[in-house]
Amino acid sequence: MENVTQPLIHAESLHKTFPSAGAKEPRVPVLGGITLEILPGEMVSIVGPSGSGKSTLLYCLSGLEPYDSGSVKLAGRELGALSRGALATLRRTHVGFVFQSYNLIPSLTARENVALPARLARRRADRARIDRALADVGLVDRGGHRPGQLSGGQQQRVAIARVLAMQPDIVFADEPTGSLDTATGADVLRLLRAAARSDRSVVIVTHDLEAAAIADRVLVLRDGTIHDELRRPTPERVLEAITLAGGAA
Repeated sequence: MENVTQPLIHAESLHKTFPSAGAKEPRVPVLGGITLEILPGEMVSIVGPSGSGKSTLLYCLSGLEPYDSGSVKLAGRELGALSRGALATLRRTHVGFVFQSYNLIPSLTARENVALPARLARRRADRARIDRALADVGLVDRGGHRPGQLSGGQQQRVAIARVLAMQPDIVFADEPTGSLDTATGADVLRLLRAAARSDRSVVIVTHDLEAAAIADRVLVLRDGTIHDELRRPTPERVLEAITLAGGAA
């Protein structure tokens, strides 16, 4: 019998709207019936013109944002059917997040920030795994520093280390290189690329053509729908696809 790989994420006919400015005006459509799959071992980039729904899609796929209709299954669980507590548990167990704003706790050291997801899940924080994650991002000697004592690039690498130490099934990254210099951004992308292997996947929203092109696939959004899908992308092909979709990322 053929061995079929099950997707880590399966979205079907996903719709999402936001409230309009006026109470009596119709809601504003943001996602218009998106269907997609993310397989184990894949890195997938989401790009598109400003306002095309990139970040909203990421948040709906990860369970951070509710959707109006359709279906999202993450690690085999239908997100819309879960209680708030069950959804939080699913995210803690299976999902890692990397945001442009880092989301580090200012009062905790870098090492404590990396250990935080394990503590929240009431698991023992493995000191060796935490130090290995900090070493992987080149910050093992900064483990005792608080975020305010670190540069922006170092803070982002701590956020990456936090994900690496968790070893989640899927990593979601929203503009992870947006506020970084070229060299630091390249380091962050290398770490994200390495995280997509075997049974683990990475989904990244970005406006950076080079960042998008390191993925296995690029999904190009326009007006809340998938306008194009690129395999074996290059920065030039990504730029062309975004231009055809109607503007700058």
